[in-house]
Amino acid sequence: MTRNRTGSPPSGRAAVAVRALADARPGPFWLDDPGRPAPEPALTGDEHTDLLVIGGGYSGLWTALLAKERDPGRDVVLIEAKETAWAASGRNGGFCAASLTHGFLNGLARWPGEIGRLEALGRANLDAIEAAVARYGIDCDFQRTGEIDLATRPHQVAALREGYGEAVRLGLADGLDFLEQDAVRAEIDSPQVLAGVWDRTGVALLNPARLAWGLKRAAQAAGVRIHEHTPATALSVREPYGVAVRTPYGRVFARHAVLGTNAFPSLLRRVRPYVVPVWDYALMTEPLSEERLAAIGWHNRQGLADSANHFHYFRLTADRRILWGGYDVVYHYGSRIRAEDEQRPETFARLAQHFFAFFPQLAGVRFTHRWGGVIDTCSRFSPFFGTAHGGRVAYAAGYTGLGVGATRFGAEVMLDLLDGGGTERTALEMVRSKPLPFPPEPVRWAGIAAMQWAMSREDATGRRNLLLRTMDRLGLGFDS
Repeated sequence: MTRNRTGSPPSGRAAVAVRALADARPGPFWLDDPGRPAPEPALTGDEHTDLLVIGGGYSGLWTALLAKERDPGRDVVLIEAKETAWAASGRNGGFCAASLTHGFLNGLARWPGEIGRLEALGRANLDAIEAAVARYGIDCDFQRTGEIDLATRPHQVAALREGYGEAVRLGLADGLDFLEQDAVRAEIDSPQVLAGVWDRTGVALLNPARLAWGLKRAAQAAGVRIHEHTPATALSVREPYGVAVRTPYGRVFARHAVLGTNAFPSLLRRVRPYVVPVWDYALMTEPLSEERLAAIGWHNRQGLADSANHFHYFRLTADRRILWGGYDVVYHYGSRIRAEDEQRPETFARLAQHFFAFFPQLAGVRFTHRWGGVIDTCSRFSPFFGTAHGGRVAYAAGYTGLGVGATRFGAEVMLDLLDGGGTERTALEMVRSKPLPFPPEPVRWAGIAAMQWAMSREDATGRRNLLLRTMDRLGLGFDS
């Protein structure tokens, strides 16, 4: 039994949390699926191809599939270090957002002159994902339910109202509704909720692993050759082929290559300072009875998130479970990524206590799964793009937790860059510019720790201190 510092068993909310977590399995709920496909054989020997895609998550899968849609005669090979969907693509909350900029306000602050175009491109991108899911028959529980951003403190009410007002002023509030307390409590009955903004059409919910597996099947049907358990260990220019990528048991020679490795160290050293890997954690409940679901009034199945810096995100699954994640954002010195960091008992206990504080009606509900995963965050919270080796290699990274939807847009950008043609996407300042890099260690670790402390203070007080205001002016930030 877990005990507190005095040696006695936990009591109250902590005891409820301990009991709820007692039988939770350590691993992502989405990957615990009898329909999980068998991995493809590893690459052995040498391959030659037109386009090599490195990474079998959403970035790589969308790139491979879209490359074949653009040119069915293009030969495409995809290699994945482990298995499709094993990393972020199979561990996230399944929120597929239209936003390409980590939310309207972040986009407005960074690219005010093109926010209208970015919002329109984001909506078109979400429409295209919905169309692809239907066209390829991908069974991933896709539902365009929208999402409500919730205020749980008075200063958050004011911030939500201000953001909604900006969207109205710019004519970008189509599908948005500001909900006062009674209206939002009619959508989700929690004693903590004070107000909300409901984006009715700009977010879909889905089963993230099944989306990845469906994209894998679609890509293979289009002729993409996929090798799993095939990490890329080195990349170099090799004439007359273009690039050569070494793997443990072979090589791939390609005219062009795409890097979709996101949070993991890039094969291009110049890209590494722009990304830090941060750990995010989630819990999944057992299926709720009709009575328990009615007790919290969650009739419209929207995605939900509170609007703190250290925020929670939560949603219902197809079988009426609640996924509850977020809050702790954990960075390890030296950008460390280790399998043992997928489990963090103190975070799971904190998440469980927060869950029962938000939903006291659900006391007695048990959690069945607990897991963590790595997010690729950058200092502007939204993806950045580029090419290397004379335009032979393209990359996109830095999605900062909104990659379920934005990776398809990123795949389009990378293919545009490789094809060499100017497009509406490549003309965007967002695509042409880079975020500020993170400093080297130990300054990186110390700076992130200081920003974490400052963000926690803002959550408690509603006041943005000098450090955060300075980072705002410099265009630096830290988020998940």
